[in-house]
Amino acid sequence: MTEAHFLSRVFPTPSFSAAEQAEIITAFRQVRFAKGDHLQEEGKTARYYHFMESGLARSYATDTEGRDISTGFYTSGDIVIDWTSFFLRSPAREHIQALSTCTCWQLDFETFQRLFHTIEAFREAGRTRLVQSYVELKNQSISMITDPARERYKRLLREKPEICRNVSLKQIASYLGITDTSLSRIRREIARGS
Repeated sequence: MTEAHFLSRVFPTPSFSAAEQAEIITAFRQVRFAKGDHLQEEGKTARYYHFMESGLARSYATDTEGRDISTGFYTSGDIVIDWTSFFLRSPAREHIQALSTCTCWQLDFETFQRLFHTIEAFREAGRTRLVQSYVELKNQSISMITDPARERYKRLLREKPEICRNVSLKQIASYLGITDTSLSRIRREIARGS
């Protein structure tokens, strides 16, 4: 990915000066995670802001009965972060794990803070990303209460088809708040067009 293309994918709206663009690009470091690696572990404070160039990852938490429940999925173009842990400097309550080989662009907390406080366009882009993340989380939360499981799955299929094609039935079902059996039935019905 070229530097300009990378910057436009991470921050699609703002215009940066040439000097700001160079400063931002050189602040990020490309990192790779193997399938199964953790980008973030529960109980540890998030140190990095990751931009996913390629690959698949998921966030998950462990419920009171010891089962891991998927709380989110990340694909190319997503910011992969535990927002609360990163910004409040508190221990994460969930894991973030690579589901495939992932290539990410990484920015540490201190560098993020420096860029946030010195480059206005970076600050505005960061705020926009944070608001988008909040809206997505709120919509998911409301959807779990108000939408039938079939609609939740169809939205995931529309918004992140690569997740539906490449992630285990169990992980998707836990994200949707349903059983594997229910998800299998929903998939069959959709495939039949019913």
